[in-house]
Amino acid sequence: MDKNTVFSGFAKTLLAIVLAAGVASVSGCRDDGEGAAQAKAKAPDAEKTADAIPVEVAKASHRAVAASYTGTGALDARAESQVVAKTSGIAMAVFVEEGQHVKAGQALVRLDADRARLQAAQSEAQVRKLEANYQRAKQLAAQQMVSANDLDQLKYDLANARAVNNMANLELSYTSVVAPISGVVASRSIKPGNFVQINTPIFRIVDDSRLELTLNVPEREIATLKAGQPVKLQVDALPGQSFDGIVDRVAPVVDSGSGTFRVICAFAGGGALQPGMFGRIRIDYDQRANALVIPRVALLDDQGAPAVYVVRKGKAVRVPIKTGYTDGEWTEVRSGLKPGEAVVTAGKVALREGSAVQVIGEPTDKPVAKAKSTAGTEDKQ
Repeated sequence: MDKNTVFSGFAKTLLAIVLAAGVASVSGCRDDGEGAAQAKAKAPDAEKTADAIPVEVAKASHRAVAASYTGTGALDARAESQVVAKTSGIAMAVFVEEGQHVKAGQALVRLDADRARLQAAQSEAQVRKLEANYQRAKQLAAQQMVSANDLDQLKYDLANARAVNNMANLELSYTSVVAPISGVVASRSIKPGNFVQINTPIFRIVDDSRLELTLNVPEREIATLKAGQPVKLQVDALPGQSFDGIVDRVAPVVDSGSGTFRVICAFAGGGALQPGMFGRIRIDYDQRANALVIPRVALLDDQGAPAVYVVRKGKAVRVPIKTGYTDGEWTEVRSGLKPGEAVVTAGKVALREGSAVQVIGEPTDKPVAKAKSTAGTEDKQ
């Protein structure tokens, strides 16, 4: 093989290598350019999706709200009496049991009355004797046979005997112990045959026909709470039940030590409610039938003026508001919001002014899938 032939073969091989390298370079540049363009298109959308904070929202809407005062306390009976024995004696009979309703004046216990009965009879006989002596003395005095002094003495003796007789009859009446008030027998500490000492408590009667709950209310509420306002009561012993009552009376004197005044609420008794039950009450003192409200949890807890985060164009905007009444889980908005605006109720702790948000439950855009579809179309072309 001559030199010319060898050189010619080497030149052809070198030319083929250069051409292949050029084609690869052009192809690589084209691929790198298309990949960069696609990545550039995907990056903002991907970054936007990654930075969005998931939140829950609720829309401002109209509903009725009430201004109210709430408090707690224990129910008390309107009246209560400790029944005591006004004389000593053996209990011959006990007529009532615990839990039994009694009326004022009804006999509860009968004590041994023999001694008291004898004393009453003795004093009555003395009265009759002195009455006869006094009548005779009056006749004799008319004939000037009895001095005026003796007649006066007989008159005073008769009056004293009558007083003694009245006392004896009173002691006799005490042997029948009666109920001083109407109500239910809450406790009994006597049995038939027991000896009862004078002034010993033997029954406790509670008037459960009307129950009361006393509140110690801060003085700032003194202008809002008035007698006759409706009251709602719920007691721990009867979950799920609500009872109606009224503000019965208000003591408008503020205690200088505690800064409170007394409000007494009244409820009908004789049913499920019992004295001693612990209850929670609510007194509505104003109503607004069509107030703009938001959930109370939407308010920001930053110790500043009332404000909420509102979702506008996918971003969180801090909006100061003026609040009104708070009714349960709802807060009235007097200004700052419009009906239908979406306020953030969950996820607001992570938000800042202008933060991108994704509302949970709303559909999200899919820019990545769209970019892939576009790229596929270009490849086909």
